[in-house]
Amino acid sequence: MPEYVFTGMLIVAVIIILSLFFTFFPLGLWISAIAAGVKINIFTLVGMRLRRVVPSRVVNPMIKAHKAGLNATINQLESHYLAGGNVDRVVNALIAAHRANIMSLTFERCAAIDLAGRDVLQAVQMSVNPKVIETPYIAGVAINGIEVKAKARITVRANIERLVGGAGEDTVIARVGEGIVSTIGSSNSHTVVLENPDRISKTILEKGLDAGTAFEILSIDILDVDIGENIGANLQTEQAIADKNIAQAKAEQRRAMAVAQEQEMKARIQEMRAKVVEAEAKLPLAMAQAFSEGNLGIMDYMNYKNIEADTGMRDSIKRMSSHSSEQDKK
Repeated sequence: MPEYVFTGMLIVAVIIILSLFFTFFPLGLWISAIAAGVKINIFTLVGMRLRRVVPSRVVNPMIKAHKAGLNATINQLESHYLAGGNVDRVVNALIAAHRANIMSLTFERCAAIDLAGRDVLQAVQMSVNPKVIETPYIAGVAINGIEVKAKARITVRANIERLVGGAGEDTVIARVGEGIVSTIGSSNSHTVVLENPDRISKTILEKGLDAGTAFEILSIDILDVDIGENIGANLQTEQAIADKNIAQAKAEQRRAMAVAQEQEMKARIQEMRAKVVEAEAKLPLAMAQAFSEGNLGIMDYMNYKNIEADTGMRDSIKRMSSHSSEQDKK
């Protein structure tokens, strides 16, 4: 084998060996940690490689924690990394809490907050610098029926102890909105709300709406109060219209029943007239039978005809007299 080929293969082998060595032995990171005063064994970094942990994501936050005077250990940071947490964000939050003299925030609590899905650094910043939340216009109706719309500004501070399991901003806004509606609804008149808008904030703060949330409500300020519709008058108008429609429906029902009863009476009159005609048709037969049986004589029949003619004459005279009286009146 030529000598230059052997030399080339040797160089390639050395490069591969050095690559594998520096892959499993991060000397540069180890030297940086030692220079920063962090005592860490090189084999600990190798073990991180074997555990599929990126050493830089644990060692660099460890260096920051050591320089900030925190007591975090390399095992704590590595276990948090293996649990899926953000080590750098946790260390930054601990440093911020230490600078703000928030001694209640330990590494275990900070890691639990981070694993719960909350931004622990933002929570610490909010604990130091309170956050302002503005609600939309929330409408309530006073006892006199006038709608009042109020908009509030809520100043909250993060409560570190209740960040895990505590409700978020939406719950705070919903509770404040409920307090605004109940306060307006308990007012006798909308003018009371307009004259004393701070009555809303005082009533809400007395209820302790931040219980069970991840925040502590510092203040509730009413930004604006507007007058809406006259809900009471609208409801009364709608009720009056509904009552009128009901009355009209009942009247129409009674009219239809009267018309039906009238038609029924007309049908009964026609029925009675048919019975009268039927009875009149039997009269000649009865008279004929009376003649044949000798119960009726010819003179009796003539007297009957005279009485009938006399009755007809009297009826015609009566009708003529009634017609003349009507003509005289006109």
